[in-house]
Amino acid sequence: MKNKGQMSEHFLVGIMLALAGGFLDAYTYLVRGGVFANAQTGNIVLLGTYLAKGTYSKVFLYLVPILAFTIGILISEIVKSKLKLSTKIHWRQLIVIFEIIMLFCVTFIPQNQHNTIVNTVISFVCSLQVESFRKINGHAVATTMCTGNLRSGTEALYLGITQKNKSLILKCFNNYGIILFFIIGAFLGTVITKIYLTYSLFFACAVLIIPLVMMFKTLEK
Repeated sequence: MKNKGQMSEHFLVGIMLALAGGFLDAYTYLVRGGVFANAQTGNIVLLGTYLAKGTYSKVFLYLVPILAFTIGILISEIVKSKLKLSTKIHWRQLIVIFEIIMLFCVTFIPQNQHNTIVNTVISFVCSLQVESFRKINGHAVATTMCTGNLRSGTEALYLGITQKNKSLILKCFNNYGIILFFIIGAFLGTVITKIYLTYSLFFACAVLIIPLVMMFKTLEK
């Protein structure tokens, strides 16, 4: 008999999530005051910079998304622990549904109005995503940031070649593939937000529907 696997770990699900992740980073940076939705390292650096300058109003703009991201990680773990054994719907699907709903709601908040609220909500849902979707084909991958993927992918490339290990080569392609689609998402985010501004979030919602639907299918190993 074949073992059933999680569709949530499929490469196609991962690249759709990475596409949305890159898009959201470009959106919040370009439309919502230069704040990153996913790249909390960037936010932390900017927070420290404005703290040193004494520009405390700017410090607040970056501190709130960082805290929202942290809270999202905690809530994701709570949802996982409570609903992991549910047979009606996978807990990761609930995370994506919630992400779509929240993004849809903040779409209607005009540009330059309540940007802190919008950035907080987007950072929160991005943290839910990064904590919930942590593996692609059994290998650790992040769908909302690239530094770890770049390190892991390059390490796997070297070890895969030197050890002639096909599994590590696959891991390399997983990581680099996620980075590629994150870049594509950022590219699309830049192009689309220039045209549709806040309403460009509808694109991110549409992209997230794809992995949501895909997860109704069970993988066969």
